[in-house]
Amino acid sequence: MSKTRNLPAKQISPLELARMGGGRIAYIRPIRVEEAMRILGAPIPAPPGTTLYGAFHADGQPLLVAESRAGALANVRENDLEPASVH
Repeated sequence: MSKTRNLPAKQISPLELARMGGGRIAYIRPIRVEEAMRILGAPIPAPPGTTLYGAFHADGQPLLVAESRAGALANVRENDLEPASVH
């Protein structure tokens, strides 16, 4: 039986994150409409608390906001990026 060894977590800088996946990965996660409005800097015609989906570069820079996960995935793929989900 092999032994599993836990290694200490490493801090990753924003630059290292941006380089992950060669800049070709977009992370998709659910966001509330309030966060989406803050990201976009514009009002969104949706009730408070509505769940939308945001796509972000590995370094956290926002790419887009979509009404559905399927819409976010399609948009990411249309831009030749590889989607990854964040839970």
